[in-house]
Amino acid sequence: MTRVDFYHDAPSRLAVAVRLAHKAFAQRLPMAIYTSEPAMAEQIDRLLWTQPALGFLPHCRAEAPLAAETPVLIAGTPAALDALKQDELLLNLDDDVPPGFARFKRLIEIVGRDEEDKAPGRARFKFYKDRGYEINRHDLSAK
Repeated sequence: MTRVDFYHDAPSRLAVAVRLAHKAFAQRLPMAIYTSEPAMAEQIDRLLWTQPALGFLPHCRAEAPLAAETPVLIAGTPAALDALKQDELLLNLDDDVPPGFARFKRLIEIVGRDEEDKAPGRARFKFYKDRGYEINRHDLSAK
Protein backbone atom coordinates (compact mmCIF):
# COMPACT_ATOMS: atom_id res chain seq x y z
CA MET A 1 0.00 0.00 0.00
CA THR A 2 1.21 3.51 -0.81
CA ARG A 3 2.86 5.42 2.00
CA VAL A 4 1.68 9.04 2.13
CA ASP A 5 3.88 11.82 3.53
CA PHE A 6 2.26 15.18 4.29
CA TYR A 7 4.62 18.12 4.65
CA HIS A 8 2.43 20.82 6.16
CA ASP A 9 2.78 24.48 7.04
CA ALA A 10 5.33 24.95 4.27
CA PRO A 11 6.47 28.56 3.78
CA SER A 12 6.79 27.78 0.04
CA ARG A 13 5.38 24.63 -1.52
CA LEU A 14 7.69 24.90 -4.50
CA ALA A 15 10.83 25.43 -2.42
CA VAL A 16 9.98 22.31 -0.39
CA ALA A 17 9.27 20.38 -3.60
CA VAL A 18 12.70 21.32 -5.00
CA ARG A 19 14.41 20.35 -1.74
CA LEU A 20 12.64 16.97 -1.71
CA ALA A 21 13.46 16.37 -5.38
CA HIS A 22 17.15 16.96 -4.65
CA LYS A 23 16.94 14.61 -1.68
CA ALA A 24 15.34 11.87 -3.81
CA PHE A 25 18.00 12.36 -6.49
CA ALA A 26 20.78 12.06 -3.89
CA GLN A 27 19.21 8.77 -2.76
CA ARG A 28 18.92 7.61 -6.39
CA LEU A 29 15.13 7.43 -6.19
CA PRO A 30 13.22 8.28 -9.37
CA MET A 31 10.56 10.92 -8.78
CA ALA A 32 7.50 12.07 -10.66
CA ILE A 33 6.06 15.51 -9.95
CA TYR A 34 2.40 15.93 -10.84
CA THR A 35 0.46 19.13 -11.42
CA SER A 36 -2.38 19.74 -13.84
CA GLU A 37 -1.69 23.49 -13.75
CA PRO A 38 0.60 24.53 -16.63
CA ALA A 39 1.83 27.60 -14.72
CA MET A 40 2.82 25.45 -11.73
CA ALA A 41 4.60 23.00 -14.05
CA GLU A 42 6.56 25.90 -15.58
CA GLN A 43 7.50 27.22 -12.14
CA ILE A 44 8.76 23.89 -10.82
CA ASP A 45 10.62 23.28 -14.09
CA ARG A 46 12.37 26.66 -13.80
CA LEU A 47 13.24 26.11 -10.13
CA LEU A 48 14.73 22.68 -10.80
CA TRP A 49 17.05 24.37 -13.32
CA THR A 50 18.11 27.16 -10.97
CA GLN A 51 17.80 26.10 -7.30
CA PRO A 52 20.22 25.97 -5.70
CA ALA A 53 22.39 28.14 -7.91
CA LEU A 54 25.02 25.43 -8.39
CA GLY A 55 22.77 22.42 -8.02
CA PHE A 56 21.09 21.60 -11.34
CA LEU A 57 18.80 18.60 -11.04
CA PRO A 58 18.34 16.45 -14.17
CA HIS A 59 14.66 16.60 -15.06
CA CYS A 60 12.26 16.92 -17.97
CA ARG A 61 8.62 16.63 -18.89
CA ALA A 62 7.16 13.14 -18.76
CA GLU A 63 6.46 13.25 -22.51
CA ALA A 64 10.03 14.25 -23.47
CA PRO A 65 12.18 11.90 -25.57
CA LEU A 66 14.71 11.59 -22.72
CA ALA A 67 12.12 10.78 -20.05
CA ALA A 68 13.19 7.14 -19.75
CA GLU A 69 16.71 8.26 -18.81
CA THR A 70 15.79 11.17 -16.54
CA PRO A 71 15.45 10.78 -12.75
CA VAL A 72 12.88 13.55 -12.14
CA LEU A 73 9.86 13.90 -14.41
CA ILE A 74 7.13 16.53 -14.46
CA ALA A 75 3.74 15.15 -15.50
CA GLY A 76 0.94 17.56 -16.34
CA THR A 77 -1.82 15.17 -17.37
CA PRO A 78 -3.25 11.91 -16.05
CA ALA A 79 -2.15 10.19 -19.28
CA ALA A 80 1.44 11.40 -18.83
CA LEU A 81 1.44 10.21 -15.22
CA ASP A 82 -0.03 6.86 -16.20
CA ALA A 83 2.61 6.33 -18.90
CA LEU A 84 5.54 6.65 -16.49
CA LYS A 85 7.74 3.59 -16.19
CA GLN A 86 8.67 4.20 -12.57
CA ASP A 87 6.41 3.69 -9.57
CA GLU A 88 8.75 4.69 -6.75
CA LEU A 89 7.92 8.25 -5.72
CA LEU A 90 5.20 10.74 -6.67
CA LEU A 91 5.15 14.35 -5.48
CA ASN A 92 1.74 15.99 -5.88
CA LEU A 93 1.51 19.74 -6.48
CA ASP A 94 -2.13 19.59 -7.56
CA ASP A 95 -5.11 20.60 -5.42
CA ASP A 96 -6.75 17.23 -6.08
CA VAL A 97 -5.70 13.67 -5.35
CA PRO A 98 -3.39 12.67 -8.21
CA PRO A 99 -4.77 10.07 -10.61
CA GLY A 100 -3.26 6.62 -10.25
CA PHE A 101 -1.32 7.52 -7.10
CA ALA A 102 -1.93 4.06 -5.58
CA ARG A 103 0.57 2.43 -7.96
CA PHE A 104 3.41 4.43 -6.40
CA LYS A 105 5.26 3.18 -3.33
CA ARG A 106 5.29 6.65 -1.82
CA LEU A 107 3.26 9.82 -2.31
CA ILE A 108 4.38 13.23 -1.10
CA GLU A 109 1.89 16.01 -0.43
CA ILE A 110 2.98 19.55 0.43
CA VAL A 111 0.55 21.95 2.08
CA GLY A 112 1.36 25.63 2.46
CA ARG A 113 0.44 28.10 5.17
CA ASP A 114 -2.39 30.01 3.50
CA GLU A 115 -6.03 28.96 3.82
CA GLU A 116 -6.52 28.56 0.06
CA ASP A 117 -3.88 25.83 0.19
CA LYS A 118 -4.93 24.28 3.50
CA ALA A 119 -8.55 23.50 2.49
CA PRO A 120 -7.65 21.24 -0.47
CA GLY A 121 -4.82 19.77 1.61
CA ARG A 122 -7.27 18.79 4.34
CA ALA A 123 -9.58 17.23 1.76
CA ARG A 124 -6.72 15.14 0.33
CA PHE A 125 -5.62 14.11 3.84
CA LYS A 126 -9.16 12.98 4.66
CA PHE A 127 -9.37 11.07 1.37
CA TYR A 128 -6.23 9.06 2.15
CA LYS A 129 -7.11 8.55 5.80
CA ASP A 130 -10.64 7.33 5.01
CA ARG A 131 -9.13 4.72 2.68
CA GLY A 132 -6.67 3.42 5.27
CA TYR A 133 -3.40 4.76 3.86
CA GLU A 134 -0.43 5.11 6.21
CA ILE A 135 0.09 8.86 6.61
CA ASN A 136 3.26 10.44 7.98
CA ARG A 137 3.12 14.09 9.00
CA HIS A 138 6.05 16.47 8.75
CA ASP A 139 5.54 19.88 10.38
CA LEU A 140 7.51 22.59 8.59
CA SER A 141 6.31 25.48 10.76
CA ALA A 142 9.63 25.74 12.62
CA LYS A 143 11.75 25.64 9.45
